Amino acid sequence: MTTTATHPQATIPAPARYGGTVSYLYAFDIAYEISRNLPTTLLGSTVAQFQIDSNKRAPRQLFFYRPRMVRLPPLERFGPNGPVRIDRQVKIFPVGAISIVFTLPFGVEHISDLAVYHDPSFSTGRSLHDEAIALAEQLHTELLPHLVRPVSRIADEEAYTVFSITTPLEMDGKHVAAEDWLDAHRRTVAAILTEERDADHLSDQEADESTSRYLSYYDHDLVVIDWDAALIVDESRYVDEMIYLMELANLQLAELEAYDRILDDVVDRAYRDLARRGGSWMSRWTGARTLRELREIRVDFSRITDELSNITKFFGDWHLARIYQALAARFHLTDWQRTNDEKLKTLDELYQLLQSDRNNRYMLVLEATIVLLFIIDLIMLFRSGH
Repeated sequence: MTTTATHPQATIPAPARYGGTVSYLYAFDIAYEISRNLPTTLLGSTVAQFQIDSNKRAPRQLFFYRPRMVRLPPLERFGPNGPVRIDRQVKIFPVGAISIVFTLPFGVEHISDLAVYHDPSFSTGRSLHDEAIALAEQLHTELLPHLVRPVSRIADEEAYTVFSITTPLEMDGKHVAAEDWLDAHRRTVAAILTEERDADHLSDQEADESTSRYLSYYDHDLVVIDWDAALIVDESRYVDEMIYLMELANLQLAELEAYDRILDDVVDRAYRDLARRGGSWMSRWTGARTLRELREIRVDFSRITDELSNITKFFGDWHLARIYQALAARFHLTDWQRTNDEKLKTLDELYQLLQSDRNNRYMLVLEATIVLLFIIDLIMLFRSGH
């Protein structure tokens, strides 16, 4: 990970044309778990195992988690620069989440022209966000028989945009190093990543902050990672694995956020149950139910932590590992994990308190029963003596 200070704008000329793709990643939590025995088709398309080719930078033992996936028929739309074909791909993860990826090509004269692709508008009046929501609801309905504890309503998605420039960074046949190119266009790149249309008014501090997490392997490739978007400069054959890595990190964030909401709800109910414990039999029954839920949530959180760790297993490629570390830092995945861990500790304390309260009740009933039996025994002895 490379962190830079303020850079003056260099005078390297831009290429005459930039070409590549924009990938829109949408992660949705749709259930507690998704069965691994999926149907052979979804939405009329074949369900297959996701495959990705390792490149020359990766050793033979490189391993990627391979979920089930569906390639849907492309959409034909009239976009910002004319007719465009939008490829659609869906990946299904056992942790109860789906990832939808829309990919469309671009060709622009200036790097600043990519700004319109951050949230493109189409002649149909329907945004990609709307398309993703509609597709997620269709998948939720069709997958319902294979969902364990499905959500009643699909929550807001976790979205991420990836700009991939696959044309060489050169001018008049002369090669331009990717890092030098970034120095020359730092403010413009920052504006694209932060979705700011006016790059001239972006401060130096914000420009440096948005582009500070960049990594490069060769002198002609580059990955710039920000909170809401990323920029990849590389050959097209090396782009897919990096986009997939971003897709996994985005899905992890969506799942951690979903579980955070679940923990909030359980903690609130546990506090309410504690506030009214000791009253009616109904409150005691509610406390027993809360105790059972706390026990289940502890097991669930351990399971989902293991599952989320498993989907980011990749060995041997230190460059991809660095990219994932940068993504995890930008998404604050460790902070989300720590927050959930703290809430889980609170639940553990509440669990122990409720368990202790429950045991005290049992002991009180047992002692009362023993005293009552002793009194009955005395009465029986007294009567037998007369």
